[in-house]
Amino acid sequence: MRLDRFLSEATELTRSQAKRALRQLEVSVDGETTRDAATQVEDGQEIRWQGRLLERIGRRYLMMNKPLGVECSLRPAHYPSVLSLIDIPKLERLHPVGRLDVETSGLLLISDDGQWAHHVTSPNRECVKRYRATLAEPLPVERAESVSRRFARGIELNGEEKPTRPATLERLSDTEVLIGVTEGRYHQVRRMLAAVGHPVATLHREAIGPLELDPDLKPGECRHLRPEEIAAF
Repeated sequence: MRLDRFLSEATELTRSQAKRALRQLEVSVDGETTRDAATQVEDGQEIRWQGRLLERIGRRYLMMNKPLGVECSLRPAHYPSVLSLIDIPKLERLHPVGRLDVETSGLLLISDDGQWAHHVTSPNRECVKRYRATLAEPLPVERAESVSRRFARGIELNGEEKPTRPATLERLSDTEVLIGVTEGRYHQVRRMLAAVGHPVATLHREAIGPLELDPDLKPGECRHLRPEEIAAF
């Protein structure tokens, strides 16, 4: 890795600021001051800036229990961004992996690894997202089977040229259902349920693929994913 890139990843410096710091002889590699931004550095080398020992910030993978009232946007329009709930270095590199609307809570993944995020969100990978929905009106037992079949065939949504991909609906009670989808269309679960005559009262995402929301996370809290959780995608 180039030294200027390392500095930008390990400090608050931008690449241009890192080059300026090098020109001002503020950086040393293994005890030797250097001004060459193109110097290749490797893990295990001692790199210091203004005497401070640096450590590279690697890829980050976070799980959040998203609360209501925050936006999954880097430029929120009306509500705070989910990133305002996180306090870690280089926050500006992180991006929500997929989105939950302001009125939906639950499992949200956040990362600065774009390729990994694509593996999670691409419809072609058929990664099932599971939601628990509370319905505004009861779904009788005798109707639940026909609604489930409609979900399995795909639902035609207003303004969409193609129906949704096959989805699942499991009735838990008169007013509670589990929904499984492999896409991430705009307000998809809400629109699907509204299309079959059962608008959503509350919506909570419980799982993405093999990863379930950590029950120890309170709304607004997050934690780093474990290696096996990252590898699951």
